[in-house]
Amino acid sequence: MRGVMFEGDRPRVVDDLEVRAPGPGEVLVGIRAAGLCHSDVSVVDGTIPYPVPVVLGHEGAGVVEEVGDGVTQVAAGDHVALSTLANCGTCAECDRGRPTMCRASIGMPGKPFRHGGREVYSFASSSAFAERTVVRAVQAVRIPRGIPLTSAALIGCGVLTGVGAVLNRARVEQGDTVVVIGTGGIGLNVLQGARLAGASPIVAVDVNPAKEAVARLFGATHFVDASAVPDTVEAVRGVLPYGADHAFECVGRTELIRQAVDLLGRHGQAVLLGVPPATAEASFLVSSMYLDKSILGCRYGSSRPQRDIARYARFYEEGRLLLDELVTRTYAVKDFDAAVEDLRRGRVARGVLTF
Repeated sequence: MRGVMFEGDRPRVVDDLEVRAPGPGEVLVGIRAAGLCHSDVSVVDGTIPYPVPVVLGHEGAGVVEEVGDGVTQVAAGDHVALSTLANCGTCAECDRGRPTMCRASIGMPGKPFRHGGREVYSFASSSAFAERTVVRAVQAVRIPRGIPLTSAALIGCGVLTGVGAVLNRARVEQGDTVVVIGTGGIGLNVLQGARLAGASPIVAVDVNPAKEAVARLFGATHFVDASAVPDTVEAVRGVLPYGADHAFECVGRTELIRQAVDLLGRHGQAVLLGVPPATAEASFLVSSMYLDKSILGCRYGSSRPQRDIARYARFYEEGRLLLDELVTRTYAVKDFDAAVEDLRRGRVARGVLTF
């Protein structure tokens, strides 16, 4: 079968990848669509350290082909969106309703694939850039058949991370003020999460003025072109003179983390979603924090995937959540390199690989 492998040099598409049958508590999913996210590229450029060889991809949707012993929540033929993170359901973090912190799953990649006689790692417990993948049953969440799989693929990472950061981590309330720095795939979902929460004003910040229209479509009430103003903080304060209740950094640059902190008003919180290099350090004025300000890390939107994927699918069916509009372009898997180039150059909100 076909898949996108990374062996430490550059990713390549192979057509002789093998995947094992599902074991107890596992599901074999035939992938139909997979979103290309910056996290996949971050593995390639070393921003996210990961063992190789590995099959990339972590944002996918498809059809269940086979289930292992003990699996009852999905069956062959079901349409599913994949959760990026596995969780055991029994550790202390899972028991507290924090499955993204599962101690039995984080940092323990499996090897369900083989290529050239070697075992190959799974990326983020999903490896959606393959025609078939094996995941834990808890990661395969059944979705209505009416949702296009090219759109449903994006729920399991970009939507869960961005919308979840607003609703689960920051707990934005109606009437709160929000600033979103970076309007890529994650930032757009933060914008629509803020819209769903009833925030206003919602200020989007980006260096690409061409992104204004789509930012407003997803929920921005104002747009600041950071490439056209001498001081971004001052420009945002033209809209929010007392600062923001919530500032979301969605790029992963330390100077923008500082900017998010500087944009906060009293009681404000900065939520960090972008992924800088693992050793990156950011600075801020400690004295500025004594007005009850907070800096929050956020892993995977602090989501509970079994609950949240189903909920966001329902929001889509109700017309409240935008998914189709996230898909700028689809690519055959053989055109993976072109998809990466478009992502790097900011030409797409989300590019989606199809199988």
